[in-house]
Amino acid sequence: MNDDRPVLLETRGTCLHLTLNRPRALNALSHTMVRLLDEALSRAEGDESIGSVLLSGAGDRGLCAGGDIRALHDDARASGRASLEFWRDEYRLNARIARFPKPYVALMDGIVMGGGVGVSAHSGIRVVTERSRVAMPETAIGFVPDVGGTRLLASAPGELGTHLALTGRSVGAADAVLCGLADHHVPARLLPALIEALGEPAGQDASVAGIVQRFATEPPAGELAAQRDWIDSCYAADSVEEILRQLRGSGVPEAEAAADELLTKSPLALKVTLAAVRRAARLDSLEAVLDQEFRVSSRAFEHPDFVEGVRARIIDKDNEPQWKPGSLAEVDDQEVARFFAPLGPGEQELGLAPGPTHTPVDEGQAG
Repeated sequence: MNDDRPVLLETRGTCLHLTLNRPRALNALSHTMVRLLDEALSRAEGDESIGSVLLSGAGDRGLCAGGDIRALHDDARASGRASLEFWRDEYRLNARIARFPKPYVALMDGIVMGGGVGVSAHSGIRVVTERSRVAMPETAIGFVPDVGGTRLLASAPGELGTHLALTGRSVGAADAVLCGLADHHVPARLLPALIEALGEPAGQDASVAGIVQRFATEPPAGELAAQRDWIDSCYAADSVEEILRQLRGSGVPEAEAAADELLTKSPLALKVTLAAVRRAARLDSLEAVLDQEFRVSSRAFEHPDFVEGVRARIIDKDNEPQWKPGSLAEVDDQEVARFFAPLGPGEQELGLAPGPTHTPVDEGQAG
């Protein structure tokens, strides 16, 4: 008999195993799932019999493909507010995971995108496999990387995070480790044995990290290390327009392909994303970044590009979004700055970080 609970909880030894259980939807996160995860972690934190937490996804396609995009789209079309409350709780969960005082192991097998990154890449022990595809693909749907993703990407070596944030490209195991999105590669065939080992009573000298390390191997070769020269050079520019010019003028075929890819994204989302990543690098905590992302998400949710992007990419799948504005030249700095301004009357800030996290947009940083 199938268990249709959206999050499964099983205690093995001293390990609490949490399984995202919506395999037909690639374990996309619902508000209920976020609440269940938060409640489970709250109990585990105070339960002395629980020594560690393990997160995995049901099925063999991925840990989590992100939030429930169709539900967010429908809410936006109806001018609803449920999505903002979902993000409020989701971002608080992301912060809890990052500060969780016990070992938290995330199995980032298969597809790990958007909200899936939020529940895994902030954890202390992050495991990828040869099947992993990790991405923050928000610009393709007129949105901006969130769930603490702008902090993760801003912390990647050189300009790798800027490249991934703007293009929304997915990366495999080696590149996920290189970018600081994961720690260890474990072959997918060894995951059942790893799960079993994490649930066994640990010996005196054993640790959760040590158990994972026993199963870890070198991942298959990645792509980004060999592309650092043109990525670091081109994406260091202060505007999306200049990044495009640098990509076009680099003479590198991969850079030309990246430029072509950027031109398919929402112009407004590209400019806001660049500003968000640059700003995240200057903020001093994940909580401050999540506060910023909540403002940005609230504004992106109100903008027609989000509904149009989901329609074109997810619902109708015609891949012909009609962005507004339709070009980078039509997106001005004031419009970008509005995404980072404090929320207005009747709107509640996320408020995870003490003190204000709003800073003016530096000249040249808005887009």
